[in-house]
Amino acid sequence: MLTDVWVQQILNTAKTARIGLVGDLFLDRYLDIDAKLDEPSLETGLTAYQVTRVRNYPGALGTVLNNLASLEVKRLIPISVIGNDGAGYELISELKQYPSVTLDEILVSSHRWTPTYTKPMRYEGENATELNRLDLKNRTPLPVELEDAIIAKLDVMWVYADVWIVLDQVSETGCGVITPRVREHICQLAKNDPHFVLADSRENIFSFENVSIKPNARESASLVGGISNHAKKLGRPIFETHGDEGITVHQPDGTSTKINAIAVEGPIDTVGAGDSVSAGIALAMAAGADPVMAAAFGNLVASITIQQIGVTGVATPEQVLDRWVAVADTKQ
Repeated sequence: MLTDVWVQQILNTAKTARIGLVGDLFLDRYLDIDAKLDEPSLETGLTAYQVTRVRNYPGALGTVLNNLASLEVKRLIPISVIGNDGAGYELISELKQYPSVTLDEILVSSHRWTPTYTKPMRYEGENATELNRLDLKNRTPLPVELEDAIIAKLDVMWVYADVWIVLDQVSETGCGVITPRVREHICQLAKNDPHFVLADSRENIFSFENVSIKPNARESASLVGGISNHAKKLGRPIFETHGDEGITVHQPDGTSTKINAIAVEGPIDTVGAGDSVSAGIALAMAAGADPVMAAAFGNLVASITIQQIGVTGVATPEQVLDRWVAVADTKQ
């Protein structure tokens, strides 16, 4: 299990680690609305909400990037496609805040939108209510020439990363970065590769081969043959998430280990929690931890990010160490 020495080793590894990421980059746009300023629309009679602040954050694959950058990973190599639009400009502007992020492998296309989650947050005093989210996604297949470009970048950059993270965020088949063809190519690259690869997918998690996957318990329950048998078939560990109950690691040898989540007090916001878990697992595996320790470190990172309300949270090395000390104290 996770120890003081391993927590420090994982954090130290970040200073030299190179992590590749491929998948869907979103812009998370928060609109802060002050309820005291509501106005009636003269044209419709409906209430016109007044936005007092706009907050932009990298979302989806960008949330994983945020977490890894906050953990001070030396080099982050995202491969993705965004639109040649205002949201894409704002997304790149946010990513430029992190010197560790290499932007050269992000394709900008006039034929795609930059996927955007717009999240109106209505404040009444200090209390905020998240209103209906507005989603902008590409709903047409990724053009073949962009598929070719993604595959070419993977072929060149694959050897330059210590571990890889794959994030398939778009539910519509073929409309995101991880098309069936791109997914198959990733699986072939990983087939005889000893490096760790972690894939997460909203709709196609069990279509991946030769890589570790991170399904949730609902997805696992629908798997014919069971999740443990699937780990044997993959030949890679599976990280099955259970929300506030933690993670079960299923090993290719048939063994399974449950790692409890870290209990926290007060309000929580679970937006982006799964991405922070992925970041923690990948960094721990880059440091040479075993999958059980990696899952425990992922839980540790997520226990910090979920306490950040109304924002996609991140964890710093100092916060991780402080939380680990607090967790160790409760076990004494």
